[in-house]
Amino acid sequence: MSVPILKQGTYLIAVIQSALGDADLLMLQNDLTEMVGESNVNGVIVDVSALDVMDSFSTRTLRSIAYMIKLCGAEMVIVGVKPEIAFSMVQLGLTLEGVITALDLDEGLALLDREIGKRGENG
Repeated sequence: MSVPILKQGTYLIAVIQSALGDADLLMLQNDLTEMVGESNVNGVIVDVSALDVMDSFSTRTLRSIAYMIKLCGAEMVIVGVKPEIAFSMVQLGLTLEGVITALDLDEGLALLDREIGKRGENG
C-alpha cells in the first residue's frame, strides 16, 4: 500500500492511513527521499495519527527517513503519535531521538516554519 504524499508549498505531507508492512515503510523512505532530492522542498511532515501500533522497525525506519531528509537539506516532523502509542514506545525502549515531533498537523507546520526560519537566520 502506497502512502499518499502531498506537496504544500515547499513542504511534503505524507499521511499514513493504515498499518504498513516493512516493504511499504521502505517504499515510503525511498519515495520521500527521492522527492526531497528532486524538488524544492524545505520540510516534510509524516502523519502517523492513524496508526495503532509502532513497532521497532517502523520507529527505526521513521528515524532513518528523518536523518536522510536532513542530509538532503530539509527538516522532518512526525505528527500524530497517540498517547497510548507513546507510552508503549517508551515501555519498549523505542525512541525517535533527534526527530522533531508534534501533536498534530497544524503544530507540525508551525514547527517546520520555526525550524526553517532558524536555519535561514543562521545560514
